[in-house]
Amino acid sequence: MRNLFERVAGSMVAMTAMAALPQAVLAQAWEPTKTVEFIIPAGTGGGADQMARAAQGIIAKHKLMKQAMVVVNKAGGAGAEGFLDVKGAQGDPHKIIITLSNLFTTPLATGVPFNWRDLTPVKMLALDQFVLWTNVSKPYKSAKEYIAAAKAAGPNKFKMAGTGAKQEDQIITAAIEQLTGTKFIYVPFKGGGDVAVQLVGNHADSTVNNPIEAVAHWRGGKLKPLCVFDPKRMPYKTKVTDTMSWSDIPTCKESGLDVDYLMLRGIFMPGGVTPAQVQYYVELFRKVQATPEWKDLMERGAFNQTSLEGKEYADWVAREEARHIQLMKAARFIAGQ
Repeated sequence: MRNLFERVAGSMVAMTAMAALPQAVLAQAWEPTKTVEFIIPAGTGGGADQMARAAQGIIAKHKLMKQAMVVVNKAGGAGAEGFLDVKGAQGDPHKIIITLSNLFTTPLATGVPFNWRDLTPVKMLALDQFVLWTNVSKPYKSAKEYIAAAKAAGPNKFKMAGTGAKQEDQIITAAIEQLTGTKFIYVPFKGGGDVAVQLVGNHADSTVNNPIEAVAHWRGGKLKPLCVFDPKRMPYKTKVTDTMSWSDIPTCKESGLDVDYLMLRGIFMPGGVTPAQVQYYVELFRKVQATPEWKDLMERGAFNQTSLEGKEYADWVAREEARHIQLMKAARFIAGQ
């Protein structure tokens, strides 16, 4: 009889212990059973491509997944190819996508049948900065001087190179035009790497490249930053060149150009996946973010390290969509306008 009581008591203790476990732990039973496809809805060499490949390398190096992860660029239609692929993979937990602002701009500009709500938000990894760059041979010492020169030259004399049409770079360009009354020739290219090369070769007068896309050319003495499109300066104080760190770059507002814009670098899954499957990738990317390699990437690329999950992430995306609708309406970039 005593043994029976001991067995019952033991079972009750075990059940109580299980009940005390956090729900996230109990739900963490799922993990990938085959290769995970990591989609980049952008070209090679740009910020999204570099971040996705860095994350994949970290996952492989630290053996953070049992299954392999392959990175696939699907840039067609300003990223629509990648988004529609993931939209069509309803319920498939072996496919994830890294997003940038074309999550909003592509469907708004093209009318492609896609909305971010077709996907499942997983995790914001960071926000990417935009910097106004010119060739180092140019005489401008500030954004104010550059805009003054562009205005003095007259409409459509200065070229602004950027990634894609009616996307982030052109939205920022349009915002500068609306604020200052100047007018650029906007020249689109496939990726941020190409854009930086155009400026190095003096085939354009300026770009609004992400830091990671232009830093090698800045360090190499080919390009110079005039201002960052962030309400506050970047926090990174290690010198990139002999004389400047990222934190030495003034904000555009400080420089007399009151425009700010930050771009999402975040992870989504297809619609119809389970909470346990989402939680697996939340935990995976938390581990990625904890590595020294990721911290180094954040500083090298001068990222804004805001990171969100769950409802906070979804709410941020919804607000950003509304902001892009306003920006693109003002620039007349929305399909059918």
